[in-house]
Amino acid sequence: MAVEARAIDLDETYRVMREAMRDRGRVLVAYSGGVDSGLVARVAQDALGMNALAVIADAESLSRRELEEAMQEADEIGIDLRVIRVSELANDEYVANPSNRCYFCKKELGAALRPLAADLGIPTIADGVNVSDLGDHRPGIQAMNEEGFWHPLVEFGLTKPDVRALSKHLGLSFHDKPSNACLSSRIAYGEVITLEKLNRVESAEEALRALGFRVVRVRAHEGIARIEVPREDLPRIVQPAMAEK
Repeated sequence: MAVEARAIDLDETYRVMREAMRDRGRVLVAYSGGVDSGLVARVAQDALGMNALAVIADAESLSRRELEEAMQEADEIGIDLRVIRVSELANDEYVANPSNRCYFCKKELGAALRPLAADLGIPTIADGVNVSDLGDHRPGIQAMNEEGFWHPLVEFGLTKPDVRALSKHLGLSFHDKPSNACLSSRIAYGEVITLEKLNRVESAEEALRALGFRVVRVRAHEGIARIEVPREDLPRIVQPAMAEK
């Protein structure tokens, strides 16, 4: 589904989202450190203060860079952050890496967050799904629906460009953070996911970032690595000296 940038009343959107958060009383944000869940966390914190909690699931497919950045961004937002450990690789259906792998990931997330929310007396789990996500192949959204997650960005009609615009309006330093996906997304469907493969992908991407490539993917195909960078970076990455590195 193609979604175009459009003009929205940022102050009004922020106001109604904040009121919706207040109506919920207490909210747990399924937080990833991306701009989408970061915006939800910011609005929840502004609306609820100590009654807002961000929780990030530290799984094998989460890079150490992403975890560190998520923690820094939560500190910027001012929201209380809790890191919980989950194991995606303990689920054989996830490890098999079918085309609906994300479904099993988000079911695991729900299984971890729902008891935590219940123990803390928090009635609502909010996530960062936005309108632009709805046209993609997103089995994870189905799982989150089944787990009862609330999609405030969808409820108030925010597309990805809207999310970035409102995040910038609110002064979030990471409003232009590139979209990312878990390390498992780098492994071709049908190829078994192992911790060794995830570590190799993470190390390869960190090496490329060290060479100055801000947005990069290293996709694994049975031992072969395919490097992806934005089109504008292609001339630089194929320069002989850079290619040699």
